[in-house]
Amino acid sequence: MNFESIEAVLQFAIEKEEEAVAFYTEVAQQEPFAGARETFEEFAEQERKHAALLRDFESNKEKIEGYKLKWIPDMKRSDYMVDMEYEKGMHYADILRLAMKREEKALALYNELQSKTDQEEYIRLFKVLAQEEAKHKQFLEGMYDDYMAEMGD
Repeated sequence: MNFESIEAVLQFAIEKEEEAVAFYTEVAQQEPFAGARETFEEFAEQERKHAALLRDFESNKEKIEGYKLKWIPDMKRSDYMVDMEYEKGMHYADILRLAMKREEKALALYNELQSKTDQEEYIRLFKVLAQEEAKHKQFLEGMYDDYMAEMGD
């Protein structure tokens, strides 16, 4: 991934966040169970906030500086999942697998983008967003484990 400027990096990241918003919004609209629907709606909202953070970086510097970074354990469930394409009517377990993979890729993206700049403020921004995506991934992996346990697997 090569970018000509930090603005190009930010624009790329914004586009990825907007894709995530669209994905979680569509999944939420298709989800028949209220609890899962609310979870996916919340994920869409969190991805909207990520896009806004990137879009309004200059006015969010204080918020980013105040963000407490901490290690998020990786359950590594998504490491064993294959890439999938979303299709309406997908089984719930497949949606969770797909969402885990998407969050894994988002985490990898922000970890890679940290190496694309030497400006500490942008490195911090990408660390914050990597942590957020790691939290999403961990949550989805927990949901998946719980669901599979309920199914007797």
